[in-house]
Amino acid sequence: MNHEEALKEWDLTIEPQNSLFKLNLKDVWRYRDLLGLLVKRDFTSFYKQTILGPLWFFIQPLFTTITFVFVFGNLAGLSTDGLPQPLFYMTGVVMWNYFSECLTKTSTVFKDNANIFGKVYFPRLIMPLSVVTSNLVKLGVQFVMLTLLFAYFILTQNYTPQLSYFSLLIPIYLILMAAFGLGLGMIISALTTKYRDLSFLVTFGVQLFMYATPVIYPLSAAPEKYKYLISLNPMTPIIEGVRFALLGKGDFSFSALLYTTIVTILILLVGTITFNKVEKSFVDTV
Repeated sequence: MNHEEALKEWDLTIEPQNSLFKLNLKDVWRYRDLLGLLVKRDFTSFYKQTILGPLWFFIQPLFTTITFVFVFGNLAGLSTDGLPQPLFYMTGVVMWNYFSECLTKTSTVFKDNANIFGKVYFPRLIMPLSVVTSNLVKLGVQFVMLTLLFAYFILTQNYTPQLSYFSLLIPIYLILMAAFGLGLGMIISALTTKYRDLSFLVTFGVQLFMYATPVIYPLSAAPEKYKYLISLNPMTPIIEGVRFALLGKGDFSFSALLYTTIVTILILLVGTITFNKVEKSFVDTV
């Protein structure tokens, strides 16, 4: 019996990877049921022993928005492009929360799942994908709250939302946020297998990154000498684009969207290749 005939007798053959570009995406699709189970686990276990449970999905962005309105809107007097402050800040907060959660949780995938990775085979890419998907469910819940806030301003403040066909771009922006956070997270996760200090810097770094992104201010209000640098941030066209799509105010251009798309694809490609390389030997270093 030759090697090829022997392989046909097995449903699954585990072989060492010889190429960094062999991503085994077919295996990821075959294990989609595991992805669903991991998403369910992440969604239920995080709030399992909390008193308020899933209400934290609403409480966190709500209190963050109130804080931003008080500190940056009233005390600091930052511009909101003439938009109602709660709508301006909550739109930015909801979007940024999704990106930051994808980034921070993906960046600790190897460390958090070392025991599982060392015992059983499954496509390792499933883990970061489950993080992005489970946070997408959380984003959907928070979008409901944002919709309720819209309804409040429409009914009580005579606010007229300036929706247009640009709203159709919102799914594209969500995909770009997920891909950018996933790519960066996988790069950091791979690096933390050797450089543990990075895990302590991620949360702090994400906070600093937020101030380099127009979450608490519009790009139009940024000082001219910094506006170009802020525009180079791939998250800037996403946050500004979502505000433009939902609120009718924001710095939108197709060239900026194209720039973010190209950078995101590159980051995701580098992140996936790096993750693919490190997963073969990380158990020896974690």
